[in-house]
Amino acid sequence: MRDGRELLLALTDYRQRFSALAQGYDGSTRRAAELEQLMGEFSAFVTDEHNQGPLTALEREGPAGFADLVADLRTQSARCAAIMEKYRALDLLDGRARSAGYFANVESCIEQEFGAFELTSASKVLLVGSGSFPMTPLYLAERIGAGVVGIDIDVEAVELGRRVVQHLGGGLEQNIRLEHVPVEALPFTGEATHIIFSSTVEAKYDLLDLLHALTRDEVVVAMRFGDRLKSLFNFPMRQVDQRKWRLVDTIRRPEQVFDIALYVKA
Repeated sequence: MRDGRELLLALTDYRQRFSALAQGYDGSTRRAAELEQLMGEFSAFVTDEHNQGPLTALEREGPAGFADLVADLRTQSARCAAIMEKYRALDLLDGRARSAGYFANVESCIEQEFGAFELTSASKVLLVGSGSFPMTPLYLAERIGAGVVGIDIDVEAVELGRRVVQHLGGGLEQNIRLEHVPVEALPFTGEATHIIFSSTVEAKYDLLDLLHALTRDEVVVAMRFGDRLKSLFNFPMRQVDQRKWRLVDTIRRPEQVFDIALYVKA
């Protein structure tokens, strides 16, 4: 088990490596293998409970710069998760298959995302933060037949995601639409029966508050998040306005990189 000093050095090293790989992204896949290895290491790091004790001790001691280190590590790792999706999309479009433990980890969370709130072919799903390789829309459209609209603030991600859906074919493009549109300007927002927030969307709780007035009364929201160790990689859970939203379930997944909070309207 690491002590606090060793954990601090490890976090500093991860931040430097993520920052360098994020800055080095040039639209090619030349550093994909390096990032894939780092993402795999970091996914294992944030799901290893042996690291929780030293992290808690550091949070209690509050050494100079620690809070900034954690915040920047979360930002840089989130940037690299987005870049990893771009590498996967580019590989697919160029006829190369890439399989990473990180993607298997995310994909394993999708099936039971809504717990008791079952998805059907009649469901209309809005995904906030769809990324370049839209795993969740692909899964929901192929396995369940649900209609899915994904939005993302990254224009390149939306374009790559559209090309991935078109490339895979099989009628998926009839059930999946990807847009570079703010959630408040998307007409589909008012039709959605289910909404999913990516764990790496920093403004997700601000958007949830905004969505109360824009969505159906019976909408169910799955908020991906990470607390404790997982907050090194994901934006954590926040309190919501209880006059607007009610937390009805929290799905904890010790082996996965994020957990899921389910909300309905109060």
